[in-house]
Amino acid sequence: MYFEAAAVIIALILLGRLLERRAKRQTSAAIRQLMGLQAKTARVMRDGQPVDVPIAEVGVGDLVLVRPGEKIPVDGEIVAGASTLDEAMVTGESVPVRKQVGDAVIGATLNQTGSFTFRATRVGKDTFLAQIVKLVQQAQGSKAPIQRLADQVTGWFVPAVMAIALLTFVLWFSIMGNVAVALIPTVGVLIIACPCALGLATPTSIMVGTGKGAENGILIKGAESLELAHQIKIIVLDKTGTVTQGKPTVTDFVTAQGTANGNELALLQFVGSLEQNSEHPLAAAMVQYAQQQGVALTQAQDFEAIAGSGVQGTVAGRWVQIGTSRWMDELGISTHCLQDPWNRLEQVGKTAVWLAVDGQVEAIIGIADAVKPSSAQAIQRLQRLGLEVVMLTGDNRRTAEVIAREVNIQRVMAEVRPDQKAAQIAALQRSGQRVAMVGDGINDAPALAQADVGMAIGTGTDVAIAASDITLISGDLQGIVTAIQLSRATMQNIRQNLFFAFIYNVAGIPIAAGILYPIFGWLLNPMLAGAAMAFSSVSVVTNALRLRNFRPRLHP
Repeated sequence: MYFEAAAVIIALILLGRLLERRAKRQTSAAIRQLMGLQAKTARVMRDGQPVDVPIAEVGVGDLVLVRPGEKIPVDGEIVAGASTLDEAMVTGESVPVRKQVGDAVIGATLNQTGSFTFRATRVGKDTFLAQIVKLVQQAQGSKAPIQRLADQVTGWFVPAVMAIALLTFVLWFSIMGNVAVALIPTVGVLIIACPCALGLATPTSIMVGTGKGAENGILIKGAESLELAHQIKIIVLDKTGTVTQGKPTVTDFVTAQGTANGNELALLQFVGSLEQNSEHPLAAAMVQYAQQQGVALTQAQDFEAIAGSGVQGTVAGRWVQIGTSRWMDELGISTHCLQDPWNRLEQVGKTAVWLAVDGQVEAIIGIADAVKPSSAQAIQRLQRLGLEVVMLTGDNRRTAEVIAREVNIQRVMAEVRPDQKAAQIAALQRSGQRVAMVGDGINDAPALAQADVGMAIGTGTDVAIAASDITLISGDLQGIVTAIQLSRATMQNIRQNLFFAFIYNVAGIPIAAGILYPIFGWLLNPMLAGAAMAFSSVSVVTNALRLRNFRPRLHP
């Protein structure tokens, strides 16, 4: 009597799975879109002539010619020419970027105006785009904490449904005395209670959410990071390279009277020769300044970097130390002779770096680092989202407070050494609130790892990016706002999915068991139960796909 019912049930379930798979394929659209960005060929210089070759044949060190309107085939560094590049497809930044000799270019970005030649530095699976695709795939395959909760619920739900089905059979058989009649509601309960939708509720939203993150220049390494981001209450920002441009320049070079025979070039040689061994942005500024003054740099010996303090080493037989005022005090080196210029530099928000030669202060270097144009607006939006924004820096307090006032940050933690930054994050966490750390340098890596959510600036060091949970490719603080908004939208979507998954079961199981039969004489047909089960999964996946319409709100 029920052969057609069995056939229809199977047909409905298969139809539901077909629609479900079709919808799930759309959740991976971001991955396919990223993979489709890569150029198929490259114009490589061979024996002095440009030759078009498949992208797979480009090797590290090859010279590649790019003309206006063409895609950059692989990652590299410009060696000749200049142009404007559209990097929106990778960084999410809509404003074109000017590139010239020495600048890095990213594969899959679009050349706009000029032509140039670049040397390939990363090809194949090592390119920036390939790494993005890999990270997004890993994130989409990871489990969020809320998914583990759903798995636990499912672990209890399945035996509970089996018990309800058995109880339904026993009650109907005891009342009706007919096995066939008792089987109809029992099968209906088993079909409509299938927890497929519950298993889809979280993964589908995570897949779409991480894909949308990649589209907006935000790399999310795992589902847990995406979930935790919506719980953040405190955002801690590093100063140099995060709030500021990270490209400081030397504005002042003041020497102590009567020292080094007044030979400023000799002192600059000490500075440039020693600092060329350091990776710090301030070091790059000092080296550049020394070179601009025509100083010939030499090789420093016994170089040592003191985290959070400065650097030291031997240059031309002289013991040279360059660092903070605090470090000079710790070394017992008097800075009294240059206190007045030091005070003037700090009052205007410049970083003052001391130079000591053979244990005696010889000069003070004033360095300025401009605030990023978008920092103040991004911080204001974070505050509108209800977050407390804190600045954490190793710079001196006076300089840090000048920058903080410029971007409207009320709380400043200054003169914090790299090994102390993680402890400061831990102290904030002890208040019971979720803390995010945003940084870009090697010295930020411990704090990024300590924070509930570490966010690295994509223009920063590889160590910082490796220690973080979320990477902001463009280096713009607006990415933090987008990441938090995306996390909140994803979690809201997951809760909606769980509601859809449970409502079918909560409402459907009693109906399938026959609770309406004594009142209306109505019993749920197993075919309808199969249709309800199938379309519960479809509704969950379809709702998750709404996340593809996510757009960052500029005015939260």
